[in-house]
Amino acid sequence: MGNTEGALKPANVSTKQRRIADLARTNPKMAFTSLNHHLDEEWLRYAYELTRKDGATGIDGRTAADYEANLEENLRGLLGRIKSGRYYAPPVRAATIPKADGTARTLGIPTFEDKVAQRAIVLLLEPLYEQDFLPCSYGSRPGRSAHQSLRDLRSAIMERGLRWLLDVDLRTYFDTIDHGHLRTFLARRVADGVVRTMIDKWLKAGVLDEGQLRRSDVSTPQGGVISPLLANVYLHYVLDEWFAAAVGPRMNKRHVLVRFCDDFVLAFEDFLDDRRVFEVLGKRVGRFGLALHPDKTRLATSASGDRTGGTPPRRRRRSTSSALPTCGASRGGARTSSTSGRRRLGTRGRCARSMTGARSIGIGLCRSSIGASAG
Repeated sequence: MGNTEGALKPANVSTKQRRIADLARTNPKMAFTSLNHHLDEEWLRYAYELTRKDGATGIDGRTAADYEANLEENLRGLLGRIKSGRYYAPPVRAATIPKADGTARTLGIPTFEDKVAQRAIVLLLEPLYEQDFLPCSYGSRPGRSAHQSLRDLRSAIMERGLRWLLDVDLRTYFDTIDHGHLRTFLARRVADGVVRTMIDKWLKAGVLDEGQLRRSDVSTPQGGVISPLLANVYLHYVLDEWFAAAVGPRMNKRHVLVRFCDDFVLAFEDFLDDRRVFEVLGKRVGRFGLALHPDKTRLATSASGDRTGGTPPRRRRRSTSSALPTCGASRGGARTSSTSGRRRLGTRGRCARSMTGARSIGIGLCRSSIGASAG
């Protein structure tokens, strides 16, 4: 997760992270009460090395060069304020960037020191949650990418026959993450007072937009270093675990989920499975303050045999086949069927269109990683 290239991980940091990971893996139900003792000056120095030096400045206008001018003293002071609870999380600066569809996306730009502090906490939490996150989650995780998700879904569609798709977009996801639910989810694994206090301060810091400070009980601003991790934690419990534990065992045939941050696709071998999940998905995410985008969430098919405009097959005998371990997604190369209302990939040139679709959704998926780009 984040910008980890070009920084050699100190042996002590690597050892500490390995201990956290081992403990999390062997105690999957344990809430960690003592994570902050791993924080020291070496840990913060590594967090500083990972923090982008050319990113936009926050509300204080302080650059990485300004911070580096007195680096050791700054890191020592930051460590003391984090440990003692005196750290003040400044509001993020609102910045608007254009989107491909002509609309705009608002990012929250933290100060440089706040980015370092957030990176230090991410380094504590990442080895823990990497033991919990499921294989279907690809976004903002170390060693995982949108290209991997696309490759695996293409394999599920082209080689394993999962032709019924549910293409999902969550409306303004980062702006609708409920703080109460997020705290409940975090409490399952993180009970360290210092770490939880830091996260609460970032959630409450607010956004400074044209001189106006806005605070809310929902949202974790895109642009924050820790926001992608918190977003993954939220959907891990809202979607990933629910789909694996509650939905999967009720499916008739093979099925798969791929998620890249807040963009995800579900693929099914059985049309009725696809339809049943579609009917309950909105209710599921709605319980946690989220909503499906009405214009960007749809049933689709990559079927090669569906030549009558998308008529679903008859229900077949229940199969004991399990979900595939990995998955991916493809949105492009589709045409709309006027008789069925579903997007349908044609039968001719499916391989070529699948690759075009992979590139298309790659753009869409990668926009979810924008939140990490300001770090």
